[in-house]
This record gives sequence, structure tokens and C-alpha cells, in this order.
Amino acid sequence: MTSNDEKIRAAIAEQAGDWFVGNDEGSPDVQDSADLAAWLRTSPVHIEEFLGVSVIARDLREARTHPEYSLEAILARARAEDEPGFRLLRQPPSDAVRVGASRRWRTATVAMAMAACLLLSIGLFLTWSGGPNRHSAASDGMTALHFETRHGEQLTRRFADDSVLHLNTDSAITIRYGKNERVAVLTSGEADFEVAHDLKRAFRVLAGSVVVSDLGTTFDVRLARDSTVVTVVEGEVAVRPSTIGPRSEGPSRADVQLGANQQLIIANGIWPPAKAVAVDAQRATAWLHHQIAFDHESLEKVAAEFNRYASKPIEIVTPGLQKLEISGVFATDDPAEFIAFLRSMEGVQVEETATRFRVSRYHR
Repeated sequence: MTSNDEKIRAAIAEQAGDWFVGNDEGSPDVQDSADLAAWLRTSPVHIEEFLGVSVIARDLREARTHPEYSLEAILARARAEDEPGFRLLRQPPSDAVRVGASRRWRTATVAMAMAACLLLSIGLFLTWSGGPNRHSAASDGMTALHFETRHGEQLTRRFADDSVLHLNTDSAITIRYGKNERVAVLTSGEADFEVAHDLKRAFRVLAGSVVVSDLGTTFDVRLARDSTVVTVVEGEVAVRPSTIGPRSEGPSRADVQLGANQQLIIANGIWPPAKAVAVDAQRATAWLHHQIAFDHESLEKVAAEFNRYASKPIEIVTPGLQKLEISGVFATDDPAEFIAFLRSMEGVQVEETATRFRVSRYHR
């Protein structure tokens, strides 16, 4: 296994640990179970690592209840300086590290072996959704990693090539790493990419009806119900309709080049789209800092943006308020701040119910 493969495997193991802890803290609800199932279906490697974590966790629970490892037994051995176990604790740190690493290796080996047996016994490889073309070590030499966030959640991951993914609320993405290319498929939500440029491996993002090709850059892609929005923070990207074909065919006259602080909106898959516009990219990607920023935006648009993160949505009851212009920077994880701002506006009242905030106009 190459160093790159090992790093990718380590990243999957970390995800498996996160999934196990999240589902082990209590009885998972229907959505949690569905999310876990989707992650497991992405790759047999995901299944193997998750089962490996489960086996290790089970062994630790059993060890914790074993009389030999009780607190009283450990303290008693610590007082008996002649016991080998005590001398082991007093040996040089380098030895302790080697012993610990050896034990972890043996535990991991046993866990993976047991996981493999479990996989064979329950037939997960046979029922794995999608078949062999979605295997993390598929015949095309690519490794797939899948990430999802729930409502109000955000996620950041650094990959073996030093590229960084930031995933916004209610988003899902699958990233496939191969010898000749790196492909990210955004199926919902919004993602920001800090791409480590690699001349030997192109980086492309498929989102809706468009393909975004990295030219050494940091950029944001948002997939909405009827549009795809591409914003460049640094560097350049090339945007083309997905029907043109793979990037390896070379530049196309259909390509739209975007530079820093430029944004392109592709609405309803229509190509060519409207021309790129100049934007403040830092403002457009304020969500990376758990903020949303507005400059004379309508209250209707501001409320819709807040509702992407809020557990209790905002409803504009009075139609005349929908076009009310709002400016400011607000925290996505502190809705009370924005609600207080609305209540401070003249002629605006906010009623909180059990399920939402209702914004309306009142007259004195």
C-alpha cells in the first residue's frame, strides 16, 4: 500500500470512528441510521473500518470490566515496584511508545481479521449498493470518499495531497482520487475547495449540469434546486457544461474562465450562462467563518439564507416586508442576534411560535 493509500485509509478510519461515536451515544433516529447506511454503502472499505472500530470498542468495554484491569488492581500493582508491569511503566519513553504501538498493531490486526469474517458472513459485499464500480479500490484505480452534513452542520477535511474541503450545511459530496485525476461530485448543498495544484492529476468538480476544472485555485460551488453558483476566491477555474465531455479533450469554446472575485450563475442548466460578475468572494464565502454577510439584500433572501442553518425557520408573513433591504454581518450559529436585529427595526414585529419565527409589519 502506497503512502497516499495509507493516508486515505487513515482518513476513512477517522470517519468510521466519528460515525461509531455518533451512533453509540444513544439510540440513533431514522435520519442518523439512514445517513450511516449511506456512508457504509459508499465503499466496502467504509464497512471494514466501521466494523474494525466496533470490535475494538467492544474489546475495550470488556477489558474495562475485567477484574485484572480494575482501578484497585492497577493501584496495587503500582505499589509493588518489583512487578514487571511497574518497571514497564518506568522504562524510557521510546520503549513505551514501541510497546504501545506493537499492542495497537496486534489489536488492529485482530480487529480487521474479525471485520473481514463478519463481512463475509453477512454478505455485505454482495448486497453493497452500486456494485463493483463504486468500490473504493475500483478497477479504474480510484479511491472514493463520501461526506455529508446535516442541517446546520459544517465539515472540514484535509486530504493526502494537502487539498482541503469545506462542506456547508445540508450538503453531500463524493471525492474520487485516481492516478491521473481527482473528481468531486457535489450532489447537494455547497462546498469550498482549496486545491493543491497537481499537473499530473487534474481536479474537477461535477455539480448539476456543469463541470468546474481547477487551474490552481480556491473556489466555492453551490448547488441549488434550479441553479449552480461558482465563486472564485483565488486563482482561476474553467466552467463548462457537463455534456461537453471529459476535461482531457482540451479547452472548449464553451468554457467560461473565472478569476478571483468573480462569480458565475448557471440557471436551469441553460448554456451559455449570463456573463460572470464581480463579487466580494470573502463575503460570498463568509459561511466558512460561521457568518453570512449582506449588502442591501432583500429580507426575503436574507431569511432564506438564515433558514439554511437555523433549527427554527424565519417566515415573512407580510408580503410588503419581503423586499425590505438588509445590510450587515450575522452569525449563522447565533440566530438570536439576527432576531434581535429584526425586532429593533421600526414597524417590524417578530412572533416566536413553537416551530418558527413569524415576521410581520405593525402600525402604531
